Amino acid sequence: MSSAALINTYGVRKTTLVRGEGSRLWDDRGNVYLDALSGIAVCGLGHAHPAVTRAINEQAGTLLHTSNLFNIEPQQRLAEKLCGVAGMDKAFFCNSGAEANEAAIKLARKYGNDKGVATPTIIVTENSFHGRTLATLTATGNPKVQQGFGPLLQGFVRVPFNDCAAIEKCAAENTDIVAVLVEPVQGEGGVNVPADDYLQQLRAICDRHHWLLMLDEIQTGNGRTGKFFAYQHSAIAPDVVTTAKGLGNGLPIGACLTRAGAAGVLQPGNHGSTFGGNPLACRVAETVIDTLLADGLMENADTLGRQLRAGLAEALSGDSKVVDIRGKGLMIGIELDRACGELVDQAKEKGLLINVTAANTVRLLPPLILTGAEAAEIVDTVATLIKAL
Repeated sequence: MSSAALINTYGVRKTTLVRGEGSRLWDDRGNVYLDALSGIAVCGLGHAHPAVTRAINEQAGTLLHTSNLFNIEPQQRLAEKLCGVAGMDKAFFCNSGAEANEAAIKLARKYGNDKGVATPTIIVTENSFHGRTLATLTATGNPKVQQGFGPLLQGFVRVPFNDCAAIEKCAAENTDIVAVLVEPVQGEGGVNVPADDYLQQLRAICDRHHWLLMLDEIQTGNGRTGKFFAYQHSAIAPDVVTTAKGLGNGLPIGACLTRAGAAGVLQPGNHGSTFGGNPLACRVAETVIDTLLADGLMENADTLGRQLRAGLAEALSGDSKVVDIRGKGLMIGIELDRACGELVDQAKEKGLLINVTAANTVRLLPPLILTGAEAAEIVDTVATLIKAL
């Protein structure tokens, strides 16, 4: 099923999904799939989760929208809950990850302007992905997605990911730097996991130079890596953290969280959103957080992530096509020595939904409710396909 009325930004889509339950999805022909993609790291609680369904129904029957001209009780509760679990002070709510990152970029620029910096500049990394607005597209380290949208914005300088020496070099050459924006684990860039002390080194560099450390946890947040946020593996506190995707389990919501000196940068009139933080999205996000904390799902992500990586390593041992198997929690990449986009359709034919990113990396982002048996099913199918490639 397709429609000529849609702008063709997604190409040809061959499958129409019509129903979901838990870790399974059904298409309009009755085929069933094990979902190892979760709507690109969105549906951490799986599909049709009863607590989420109940929250949507109850809030939809009470109040959907008022605008931010008024106090919104679910928004205030969510801000306190999310800041509490994140170790942050204040929250701004929006509708997506790109919007959350846009808020962070604006905040960094105002932080610099308030200090009298001539051209506030943000350090970003190669192979990153931060969104598709003009500012977040400029911050993204992928020339392919930038092509055709110039002129891009000034105020960014790019360094290799996982290279603190390059950041120190920037500090010596550019006095206008005000912030560093990185993903704790790069998702679209190929599930690239940095050194264990990378974030700690970044925190120390930012402290020395009085820069903001801004972490893009759009994909890594909300339990995906085995902690609520990936930076919590490193025991550091960012100045700004952005999140979206899994926060609403399918309801669009994003957040820009701030701490300490960054918390007071944006003032009335500096930023806003018509739909951001509406009662429905916030009520659902509250429910998602409560469920993640109560049901042991972050621990499950850590345990089954290790099981998946170990199982894949064993099943693919000796296969010369496999360059690396890496990840954190239920965010896993299998890098091959060749392009492997055809594996997406081949896996779908076998009843498994996966993704290929950076052209040569199979990306697995199953829901956090995944079972051990389902993890074994993913290992068996993916390993069989890669061996036959």
